[in-house]
Amino acid sequence: MKKILFPLVFLLGFIIPALAQTKVSGIVVDNSGQPVPYANVVFKGSSEGIVTNEDGRFYIESQKTYTALVVSFMGFDTKEVPLTKAVNYDFKIQLSDGEKLKEVVVYSGKTSKKNNPALDILRKIWEHKRKNGLHMFKQYQMEKYEKVEFDMNSIDSAFMKRKIFKGMEFIFDQIDTSKVTGKTYLPIFINEALSNVYGDNVRNKVKEVLKANKNSGFSNNQQIIAFIKDLYAEYDIYNNYLTFFDKGFTSPLSRTGIDVYNYVLSDSAFIDNKWCYNIVFYPRRKNELTFKGDFWVNDTTWAIKNINMAVTKSANINWVKDIYIEQEFEVLNDSVFLLTKDYMMSDFALNKKEKSKGVYGKRTTFYRNHEFNKEKPEDFYKADVNYIDEAAYKKSDDYWAQNRFEKLSKDELGVYKMLDTLKTVKKFQRIYNLVSILGSGYIEFPDWNFDYGPIFSTVGYNEVEGFRLRAGGRTYFGPNDSWRLQGYTAYGFDDNKFKYGLSGKWMIDKKSRIILSGGNRRDIEQIGASLTTTNDVLGRSFASSSLFSSGSNGKLTNINLSTFGFEIEPVKNLVVGTQFSYRTLESASPTFSLDYIDATGTVKSDVKQFEAAVQLDYTPNRKTIGYGVERDVVDNPYTRIFVNYAAGYKGIADSDFDYQRLQLYFKQPVLIGPIGRSNFIVELGKTFGTVPLGLMSIVPGNQTYFTIENTFSNLNFYEFVADEYATFQWEHNFHGKIFARIPLLRKLNWREIIGVRGVYGTVSNANKAINKSGLEYRAPEDVYWEYSAGIGNIFKVFRIDFSWRGNYINVPDAQKFAVKGSFGFYF
Repeated sequence: MKKILFPLVFLLGFIIPALAQTKVSGIVVDNSGQPVPYANVVFKGSSEGIVTNEDGRFYIESQKTYTALVVSFMGFDTKEVPLTKAVNYDFKIQLSDGEKLKEVVVYSGKTSKKNNPALDILRKIWEHKRKNGLHMFKQYQMEKYEKVEFDMNSIDSAFMKRKIFKGMEFIFDQIDTSKVTGKTYLPIFINEALSNVYGDNVRNKVKEVLKANKNSGFSNNQQIIAFIKDLYAEYDIYNNYLTFFDKGFTSPLSRTGIDVYNYVLSDSAFIDNKWCYNIVFYPRRKNELTFKGDFWVNDTTWAIKNINMAVTKSANINWVKDIYIEQEFEVLNDSVFLLTKDYMMSDFALNKKEKSKGVYGKRTTFYRNHEFNKEKPEDFYKADVNYIDEAAYKKSDDYWAQNRFEKLSKDELGVYKMLDTLKTVKKFQRIYNLVSILGSGYIEFPDWNFDYGPIFSTVGYNEVEGFRLRAGGRTYFGPNDSWRLQGYTAYGFDDNKFKYGLSGKWMIDKKSRIILSGGNRRDIEQIGASLTTTNDVLGRSFASSSLFSSGSNGKLTNINLSTFGFEIEPVKNLVVGTQFSYRTLESASPTFSLDYIDATGTVKSDVKQFEAAVQLDYTPNRKTIGYGVERDVVDNPYTRIFVNYAAGYKGIADSDFDYQRLQLYFKQPVLIGPIGRSNFIVELGKTFGTVPLGLMSIVPGNQTYFTIENTFSNLNFYEFVADEYATFQWEHNFHGKIFARIPLLRKLNWREIIGVRGVYGTVSNANKAINKSGLEYRAPEDVYWEYSAGIGNIFKVFRIDFSWRGNYINVPDAQKFAVKGSFGFYF
């Protein structure tokens, strides 16, 4: 959701006029007036070109002056179109059927997989792809300059006259035109970064050291910078699949490209004294995650000289109307082709209609001063756990003038001053604050260094409390706070009781992230909500997480939990901690019991327990935002391994039981190229010792109407209990791969999801013997399992899942079939 909200924060802005010398837009049609998709359009006598979209439309511009266009496509005669002026809009270019190629070209544009010279060239690219560029050297290092801009696009007079802009009309003083789409746009944000990049191909290590960062009006804003890094992840066009917005697109240079793309050998020419071939590519089928475009490749090294590609309009991706990529390579020592410029533009919009308004996100990256085979010690590549160079965000304007790779225009430099002015406008501040509230869930009171919220958990419902209201807040001096206090209070209108929670965290060492934490919570909880959990004092009560639920749920517990913890991050993304807790548990409902027989034979209804735990949490490749005591995680899938060893000690603070508990949680997301993403989750656990129901492992059911990860959709709460368990979950999202092949479903852009979940567990005779709760202990000794099928991306925000029990069908109150839904913003 962060990826959608961030551009909305900057829906106001200013200008970067960079006038091109030649601009042309139009449509290419055949003799019958039908559009010709994927036709090649180039300025005569140059390698500057573009491919028409699926509707035959194109826009092309250049800083140079040209007097003619050349338009070509297999099966048609090449046509030269004179340009009588610098700006030429709405051309209609008609191609005539070619006589020479009619007999071998299918009218639909599909190219042959046999006797196609373009495919012979493609195979040579595969053979040499690891012998080109940075892969040729053991080590490399280079300087990098990156500029990211966000622009509002499709600006027109009606838009500028809207009431929302009253008092801010100055932002529309100048508007420019996109060199990719030909649409007007209004720049609203710029971020610049200078860094040194080091790589070791032997160790497969890469490290980037930031030297300077500057952005328009949001200095040292880690949320923005991390968002940009996640939005524009690094990629290599030689890879088989390129990941953008958490989806795997088939590269036009992929070894599977022959089955996905049509390839046409379009031209050949000298580029920088190197003889190169031009190949046009476009998809064989609609709705797949593919590109259209062209590339120039050298005839001896088979290295790419430059490539231009755009995501096809029908690709199953939300909120993004266009993605355009352009890369340029320079020749070193007559044979080595090195990437020197990488340009990527995304057009974010609510829909893909031609005239819809949205936000451009543009990244331009330059590389220079390459050096090779200078080995660094292995420790050099070790990632910093929690280091920020404040000086990098405070470089002077003179520093930037001397060190940026290309000069900013006068108007680009004006963006910095313009946004600073805009931020003084009260109306802009109100809009900015509103979007910030929706994104973070907190209402900010900067004068008090306090945030109220989270606002989305204000109202809840359960059978014990009835309707429940919650109010809370946190201290907030900035994203890099070394300490934070949080608290809440809640009131249930049926039980007429107040609940509360209070916690604090203090980072006493920033370098290794040594954090002390503690707190207390008195509330009502569904303690069987998850198998493997940490003692998060302010974790949202599962009892009140849904306003509506299926079936009866009175199995709720009053909990009084106090904790004190210590954690350290000795290695990036490896957190080791210890925690001490003391809790009392008793039933919150007259229809539910936690009764058990103690060592003296007395039936008791409450549990008092002291527990000490050691935990290890490893999340390789996780990206975080900020350097404070609390960090946000960038919305990106990553592996997680969590190990928890806990021990209860009888007699400490009148505790009731001695026991040991060992738990393991493992999650592995896997992007499987063009057929989607799988998530695998395994949980293992065992409790050594005799414990009552309140300390047992409850297999998590789901009686809400919403999909909840790590729960079983067809299980009721407390249907299965265990002191030893193993669970497995697999879910795969095809990202629309199957529906794209079905004509009636293709345009809906729905996405198919399938899944299987299973659990095995047992309960010891000793634990059964002390049970007096009235709840029959049932363990999934025959491996309970269920399977599901779902449809995602309904109206772009809704998902529905259908699930069925695989066994244990004849038990009382069994949910043989369940329907769950969920909302979310996903690309």
